[in-house]
Amino acid sequence: MTELTYPEVGRTRHGALPDGYHHLRHRTPLPAGCFEVAAEAVLTWRLHRAAGIRMRTDATQATEDVRVTAGLGVGPARLWGPCRVVWSESSPTLAGFGYGTLPGHPERGEEAFVVGRDDTGAVWFEVRAFSLPDRWFTRAAGPTVRAAQHAYAWWLGRTLRRLCAGR
Repeated sequence: MTELTYPEVGRTRHGALPDGYHHLRHRTPLPAGCFEVAAEAVLTWRLHRAAGIRMRTDATQATEDVRVTAGLGVGPARLWGPCRVVWSESSPTLAGFGYGTLPGHPERGEEAFVVGRDDTGAVWFEVRAFSLPDRWFTRAAGPTVRAAQHAYAWWLGRTLRRLCAGR
């Protein structure tokens, strides 16, 4: 298995994100009663694909050690980011996964996509990430990359709300 290029593997699962990286936390409330639909969409790549992201993987579900390459953009402007799933969880109140970047990814770090349900029945989706630029063009883009990451997290939340509404 290809090694990840950073030492903080799995830190998007629980607790504080590691120092020395840019952090992202974006939470979206989801419609009540949609936990199962949302969990399935996240764990089967359906969310990403519905959001227009190309997902190259042989796995039907995000489970630990699965390799996936996400493609953002259009045509020749599409950027591909190879990743490996470093953790996955599916319980009655929490479902999601985190993947870490592999060599060749424009960033170095980890991103998690999590659906949760609390004691009141409220359902939410959260994107958590820590990253640093790892290619010349992401370093040159500076704050634009972080703005794009926030827009991406917002778009995923909006897409998942739409998928839940269309159950």
